[in-house]
Formats: sequence, structure tokens, C-alpha cells
Amino acid sequence: MQLKFILCILILLPLASLAQEKKLRKQIPLDSIRLSDPFILADENTSTYFMTGSGGKMWKSKDLAFWTGPFDVVKHDPDSWMGKNPMIWAAELHKYKGKYYYFATFTNRDIKIDTVKGNVIERRASHVLVSDKPDGPYVPMKDDTYLPPDKPTLDGTLWVDQQDTPYMIYCHEWLQNWDGTMEKIELKPDLSGSLGKGEILFRASDSPWSKEKNDEGKTIPNKVTDGPFIFRTQTGKLGMLWTSWVHDDYTQGVAYSESGTIDGPWIQEEEPITPPNYGHGMLFTNFDGQLLMSLHSHRVGENGRYIRHPKLFKVDISGDKLVVGESYDPGE
Repeated sequence: MQLKFILCILILLPLASLAQEKKLRKQIPLDSIRLSDPFILADENTSTYFMTGSGGKMWKSKDLAFWTGPFDVVKHDPDSWMGKNPMIWAAELHKYKGKYYYFATFTNRDIKIDTVKGNVIERRASHVLVSDKPDGPYVPMKDDTYLPPDKPTLDGTLWVDQQDTPYMIYCHEWLQNWDGTMEKIELKPDLSGSLGKGEILFRASDSPWSKEKNDEGKTIPNKVTDGPFIFRTQTGKLGMLWTSWVHDDYTQGVAYSESGTIDGPWIQEEEPITPPNYGHGMLFTNFDGQLLMSLHSHRVGENGRYIRHPKLFKVDISGDKLVVGESYDPGE
């Protein structure tokens, strides 16, 4: 079935490309793009920046300042658990052993897996697609699922440890467990599936900076774990970017592994690392050698919907801890 599916994709690609060309926007400034969870791959082979995020689209740029898109790059299997038209969140691009991998959260709203405290939990999971090229198309691999179908999981990212073992780091959503967790699961050597069971690294309530008010008006730890990204400082310290909330402010934090491995224990920093209403960060180095953090700004529009735009900050990891510098304007 998978071979037939891939052959159909190849036949339809020329027609899809013609239709897509008419919808493309060109020379769009970065801060004019509406996008949550921006993830940027600086691909040296093509001297091109590729940006993905929530929504399942891709943008391309040669200079970070002006972008062309959005491109359709996902060719999921409509006969899989994802269904015909899944929601796609927090897509990431990772180059690994000569191929390109698309880590994303897929949601099939037609499948309900649980009900907790009146909230209906939809089928949602982190999954991995593959391509030979950074601009896709990204197609399914062997395994139908990476994570348990009865758990809503999101924001999967790739980490390869010093023994060359690949892992997916992901969140178990707070809507089900009421105290969101950050978890890891080992991946197969070609990332085509997962091995064993997920293990908890830390919980949302471990953070000293994330807060919310309960029904009685008392301040308590926030429930949300969001957007993990693993990095290592130049001194060898292992860190994890992750996001939660400080009351109504979407906020970027960081934790560090005391053991220097993915198993932790993870020690949370006392304070957030960015101004309020920035989050879901990741790190990349631009073609000039500058380390940057890509994340999105966050505000609520008049209709109550979130308005988010990509934003870049300069970052320094020469010491034991990540230091966020001034904002970076690629147009200057």
C-alpha cells in the first residue's frame, strides 16, 4: 500500500506544483509572516534557509530577511490514523545521515481518545516524515505510530546523544494528565519508528517561573509543557529550551541537565530567558556564523485568536549557560 501511495504522489506532483505556484507570495519580510513555532533549517548544500512551523507549510529564503512561500511539502497517508486533513503543528526540519526529516504534531479531530474534566481529547501525536531534499516532499516511513495512540503528544524534536543514539523529545499534553510532562523515547537508527516506551524527564510543575491561578484565585504552577529544543553549550553543558505560561504571558524558559545526558535530572532556571510573550524557541547558526534563536511573538487579537510572528534573537552559548542577546534584524 505504501508503494502505491508514493507512486500516486509522484504522478500528482507536477499538477500540484502548477497550482501552488499561483498561490506563492514572494519577497515577504520575516516579521510580516503569520506563523507559530517557527523552525529554521540553514541548509548549506543549497545556501537556503527553510522555515516551517504550525500549519504544515514551508517558507524559503536566501538571506533571512525576505521569504517566498508558503509551499506545500507534506504528503501524509490519508488512510493512516491522521485521516484526510489533519491539523499540523510545530513542524521541524532536521538533516540526519544524508536525509531530511520532518518532525511534526498531527491531529485527527474526528477521532476522540479520552475525556478529562469535561475536555474531549482528540487523537494527536508527534510523527516523523522523510525526504531526500530539504524542500520535500516529506512522506511517511515504515511505522504507523511512534507514540501510544491513547496519549495526546506534541512538539516532538530530535536529539542525538554522544553515543549516536537518536531520541524524540516530546510533550505529553496537560489536557489529559493535568500536569504536562517532557518525555523522551528512543528512535530507530533511520528514525523510521520508535523503540521501547517513553520516559518522563520533568513535569510542568517543576518550573519555578511558570504560573497560573486556580479556581480559588491562588497562584500555582502552570500545567503546560511546550516546544522542547535540546542544545549543548561550548563548555559541554546540556540544555533544553521549553515554553510555558506566566499567567497570560506565553514565556520561554530553559533547563539544564545535571548529568550532562538527556536523562537529567533537569534543573530549571529560576527566571525566563526572553521578554514576556515570546516562546517556542530553537537555535540555528546563520551563514555568517551568528548563533540565533528563532521563536514567535504572541498577542491576542480582537477576535480572541492568537497572532504570532517569527522573531530572531542573538544568542551566546560560550559559557555554561545560554545568554539571550539583542533582537536580530536580518534586514539591517
